[in-house]
Amino acid sequence: MNEIGCLLGVGKEAEVFAFGELALKLYKPEVSKASSFREAAHLAVVERNGLSAPRVHAVNEYDGRWGVVMDRVQGPCLGDVMPSTDRMPMLNKMARLHRQIHACPGHGLTSMKSRLAANIRRASLLDDALRERLIRQLHDLPDGDCLCHGDFHPWNVIGDIVVDWLDACTGDPLADVCRTYVLSRHAAPELANDYVEAYVSEAGIKAHDVFAWLSPVAAARLAEGVPDEEAELLLLAGDINAGR
Repeated sequence: MNEIGCLLGVGKEAEVFAFGELALKLYKPEVSKASSFREAAHLAVVERNGLSAPRVHAVNEYDGRWGVVMDRVQGPCLGDVMPSTDRMPMLNKMARLHRQIHACPGHGLTSMKSRLAANIRRASLLDDALRERLIRQLHDLPDGDCLCHGDFHPWNVIGDIVVDWLDACTGDPLADVCRTYVLSRHAAPELANDYVEAYVSEAGIKAHDVFAWLSPVAAARLAEGVPDEEAELLLLAGDINAGR
């Protein structure tokens, strides 16, 4: 049996360790057992569609923590090697990877709109009037039936491999692009804008259609426990009192 080896990476909900020639994504003790099985199921869907992602091997419990054994991906992530200037070639590559994901069906996965609506309802910083307006706005946006990554950003792309599929869902690709914008904006606002430019250029669409999702996507992010981003997210969600 493989032993847990050196720490390879740390995220908000999990740590990734060497596990022989494989990798073990070990969720933190407070994270539910269901998360491991959900990510394993998502990786199986991704594998079925022939996308560039780690292949899942097992789900098991290790010292009271649940984890997923998967292929180990070597190399730095795009976020760590992307230059501050002349980054468009890397962002164009990232946009092509994102579009490959969106070209696949998302059958059987959670609806992105349902997830966004649930998070908007859980976001305690929203007042009731704004919450209901956001839910109505979300309802009028397209449902979509494409595979969406749900957490796509430069730190989840290693070479040509996309990692961290826990939040995979089915929905409109432009909602997924807007989610990338919101996830990247706080740490790297110029990169976030440049990525939208890269995607819309690659897809032949308008940035306006991506940003139609901005208010509900930002509001839903408020339910994820990101205190450093709250003031900015409230402004993006349309709270006119935010920042006063």
